[in-house]
Amino acid sequence: MQEQILTIRQQILEAKSNGQKLLAILLDPDKIELKNLYQLIDKINQSPATHIFVGGSIVRNNILEELITALKQKTNLPVILFPGDPSQISSKADGILFLSLLSGRNPDYLIEYQVQAAPILKKTNLEVISTGYILIESGNETAVARVSKTKPLSRENLDLVLATALAGEMLGNQLIYLEAGSGAKQPVPKEMIELITQNVRIPVIVGGGIVDLHGIQKAYNAGADLVVIGTAFENNSHFFDL
Repeated sequence: MQEQILTIRQQILEAKSNGQKLLAILLDPDKIELKNLYQLIDKINQSPATHIFVGGSIVRNNILEELITALKQKTNLPVILFPGDPSQISSKADGILFLSLLSGRNPDYLIEYQVQAAPILKKTNLEVISTGYILIESGNETAVARVSKTKPLSRENLDLVLATALAGEMLGNQLIYLEAGSGAKQPVPKEMIELITQNVRIPVIVGGGIVDLHGIQKAYNAGADLVVIGTAFENNSHFFDL
């Protein structure tokens, strides 16, 4: 009997059901030099990563396709687009987080870019994963807040963050992504992760401001199903060394 191949979303749901914690490495094409790419891929292959996210708030260079092709050739991990806008769509990836910035009220990031992206995505075989994206105050202005022209939700207002996550779930989002932002001074608070994961049924992703293994474990212990690391991993070749 042929074994059924699970979709990316099904794999995440199965991991959640089994209590397996997942880890994504986020690669921003603008922060990568192609001459160092294969060294970076070696680091990824030696890490406990289960997924690779590719994208950024703004991508100015033209290496997206080359980057994804190399990742697909040299790793066995699913490559998932994490786009700041429709220009960052590539059919070479395995899937895309179809993001709606629920924490902001800028219509471009709530629905306009999604409308622009839909006809492009319809022509690809990308797995489209509807994701409620919630930006959390992190102690400094992050690229996401600056580019999207939206204010993050307060770290102190747990009730508002919970209501936002619940609204995302009720709207049909398949994932909730709690984001402190690239280069954040502070990660998403432990109490916030606990509150959200205890009250929504869908998997919860947590990223931003996580700079070491302790930060990853802290997010896992609070209930995160998938943790995302980016800047700290790229800058520290010994990130996963004990």
